[in-house]
Amino acid sequence: MTTNTNIADRTPATNQPVVVAALYHFARLEEHEALQAPLAKLCCTSGVRGTLLLAHEGVNGTIAGSRKAIDAVLAHLRAIPGLSALEHKESSAHRMPFRRMKVRLKQEIVTMGVPDIDPLEDVGAYVDPKDWNALISDPETVVIDTRNDYEVGIGTFKGAVNPETSTFRQFPEWVETAGLDDKTKPIAMFCTGGIRCEKATAFMRAQGFENVYHLKGGILKYLEEVDERESLWEGSCFVFDERVAVTHGLRESDEILCRACRNPVTPEEQASPLFEEGASCPHCYHTRSDKDRERFRARHRQMLAARAADAANGET
Repeated sequence: MTTNTNIADRTPATNQPVVVAALYHFARLEEHEALQAPLAKLCCTSGVRGTLLLAHEGVNGTIAGSRKAIDAVLAHLRAIPGLSALEHKESSAHRMPFRRMKVRLKQEIVTMGVPDIDPLEDVGAYVDPKDWNALISDPETVVIDTRNDYEVGIGTFKGAVNPETSTFRQFPEWVETAGLDDKTKPIAMFCTGGIRCEKATAFMRAQGFENVYHLKGGILKYLEEVDERESLWEGSCFVFDERVAVTHGLRESDEILCRACRNPVTPEEQASPLFEEGASCPHCYHTRSDKDRERFRARHRQMLAARAADAANGET
């Protein structure tokens, strides 16, 4: 089941930085369907854009807007029974990184597809960013990146295992075939903001792994709090908005998004003859036809025209 409230928003431009808030919280929301309309209305009237997912197991999403608007939405969420302890991570953007506001009803707020995995019942041990380096530097620790392959491709922690998944649904199958025979060895897992690791570590615990850890607040919190000179992070962290990726200090990095295949494209890949903005990149050129690329070019021209019209009307 997926129910979507998709609102095209038009927010006047300001000279203030846009606040970007990434959030999730597992909670038993008995009537989550009833939360959708009031939340969507508040976001729309406040000029907030982004995506929020609601399910019986909690809330997940990233939103962007003014300081006042983001605070209002967070206060609204924390007033919902079960969500009072909701935490969020903040960064900023030079321009609004979302085109619309979407509030969706889902079966899961992060889709693993394994019944009866409940992070509220059992989950791995949280590790603060300041303690993460020591854990993953231990040669006995198996460090696992639970994100998908296109995310890992532009950045990860030094020495981390890449499961090479294209969706999170593939992670349980990877665990079964990864050769993790010693269930007593420490396993350190991480993801963008922490939510995938909540389910991944709960799954690992259910499989009998005894010493399972995950990075509290995810990569975003690590990049925010750990000094770049001491960091074991290499590259950029993919984010699911128009900033594409961030790096230390949550600064926007130099990757852009391929409009044809939605993969992040590094500066080196942008120099490739296979890259054409809006039409192709080295990731997808050989899997798409000339007809496909012409369709992508037309779509890109339409997007640029819409942005120009927004700018002419004084909108972000």
